[in-house]
Amino acid sequence: MKERMGKRDAGPAVVLGLCLAIGLALGGYFIGNGLFQARATQRFVTVKGLSEREVPADLAIWPIVFTVSANDLGSLQQGIDSSATKITEFLSADFGSEEFDLSVPRITDYNLQTFAPGSRPPQRYAAETTMTLRTRDINAAKRSMQQSGDLVKAGVALIRSYEYQTSFLFTGLEQIKPEMIGEATRDARRAAEQFAEDSGSRVGAIRNAQQGYFSVEDRDRFSPEFKKVRVVTTIQYFLVDD
Repeated sequence: MKERMGKRDAGPAVVLGLCLAIGLALGGYFIGNGLFQARATQRFVTVKGLSEREVPADLAIWPIVFTVSANDLGSLQQGIDSSATKITEFLSADFGSEEFDLSVPRITDYNLQTFAPGSRPPQRYAAETTMTLRTRDINAAKRSMQQSGDLVKAGVALIRSYEYQTSFLFTGLEQIKPEMIGEATRDARRAAEQFAEDSGSRVGAIRNAQQGYFSVEDRDRFSPEFKKVRVVTTIQYFLVDD
């Protein structure tokens, strides 16, 4: 009697075990198939888009550096004032007074320095001073630079300073940024579409996008008043099978 009941109880257990095994197998199939499909949707391509633009500089900074020497500080200051007045008159022909200013002079006392015999400068003091022009009138700035010889004729001792260099800048980057980013994005899209066409698929949504930094450089060493603006974007697009 007990043996019959044991056999009778074993039947449902076997069926339950089979059902569990089949369920696990089906579950594994669907999970595996789902992972396969998920991985298929992760196909993507990484492309770069470029936008370049040539723009004119919109700000000129011209440091006009000059020197004065004298044996006493009073005469030295008079020489600085005289040269500064001549430069002011020269610049006032084309620029407003708010566009240029005079720096504090840098004075050297040669009596405090050691020189080889016979090499000491004839004047005890020397002053280096800078009148800096900042203007958005690039053409007028270039004309004045070309005519700076008139200052030398007037007695202003101009010097070429490697510390203070003439600069032409472009300050309108914020105004052209949106358009250039759009151009770079469209360029990247064209590259992605070409890749998709070659691989028998089509471009889907953007997976990831990184905007590169903007660079502003002189167009060339001979015309710094013209700038080349450049930006590169990196974009990942999903690839979708047709």
